[in-house]
Amino acid sequence: MDQLRAMRVFARVIDEGGFARAARALDLAPPVVTRIVAELENHLGARLLNRTTRSIALTEVGEQYLDKVRAILIDIEESEALASESTQLPRGHLRVLCPPAVAVHQIAKHLPRFQARYPETTLEIASPGPVDTVDEGYDITVFQRRDAPDGDFIARRLARAEVVLCAAPEYLERRGRPAHPSELAGHEAVVPPYSALQGGIVFYSGTPGQPGAESYTLARSRHSALATSHVDTMYAAALAGLGVTGLPSYVIEDALMESALERVLPAWRLFDVTLWAGMPSRRHLPARTRAFVDFLLEIFGGEDADPWLAAAGCATRPPA
Repeated sequence: MDQLRAMRVFARVIDEGGFARAARALDLAPPVVTRIVAELENHLGARLLNRTTRSIALTEVGEQYLDKVRAILIDIEESEALASESTQLPRGHLRVLCPPAVAVHQIAKHLPRFQARYPETTLEIASPGPVDTVDEGYDITVFQRRDAPDGDFIARRLARAEVVLCAAPEYLERRGRPAHPSELAGHEAVVPPYSALQGGIVFYSGTPGQPGAESYTLARSRHSALATSHVDTMYAAALAGLGVTGLPSYVIEDALMESALERVLPAWRLFDVTLWAGMPSRRHLPARTRAFVDFLLEIFGGEDADPWLAAAGCATRPPA
């Protein structure tokens, strides 16, 4: 038995969520994948997977073994990359974890450029939900935080995004354009769930501690057109003219540029978040990992500034 090959097949079965999918990813026949895993279990004298007709699940021993296997495969991969990357383009499979809104509204539209530049690199992007720290199960984690990240990982700032108010021009023509946050009480709103608004909605103008800085708290109201925690539902509702909502600039950049959405109260913002690219701490990063992080820094700027509002001509105005 080729134990290294068996370890790679076993890890791929878990990554793909089944024998058939792993077989397709590895370009092997499904019975071959099944046989390799069975031989590995026989060699170890332990069951690694519980199998049913519809699913697989790691045993307790399988979970412990998988952690060791991943570490071994990473070490081997890094050793091979270290020896060969000086004469080769970045290549291989790259696993990225990313918030859904970032993947949909930003990363996806730039991928053709990355693929044209690095045709021997393939990407797998997982977007199960909000991400606020690095996941060691992925090569790169794109995550967002309102504070500085802290942990045993490498993090590079990609950009700062302001969360700002917006609405469809048709809605604003019908209901009017507020000049101050206090005027929002008379508007329909698309907001997060009420449990997230216990202290009301706080608006900021200017830089805290600087001359002209101001904040205003709008008391939460039980009357709103829609309450949801799903960013793209809020985005779609705003596009449809349902009401005023607050969204990160990286979500609404294209809609602002196309005049499908209009920024409301351009001197005010709700809060800022920073996007980061995080990687597990390792002695050596594969060339494909470094290439993708460098690409993200290239397209987003890597600065403590909001590139999306600037590109749309909707940068926050300084206080009067």
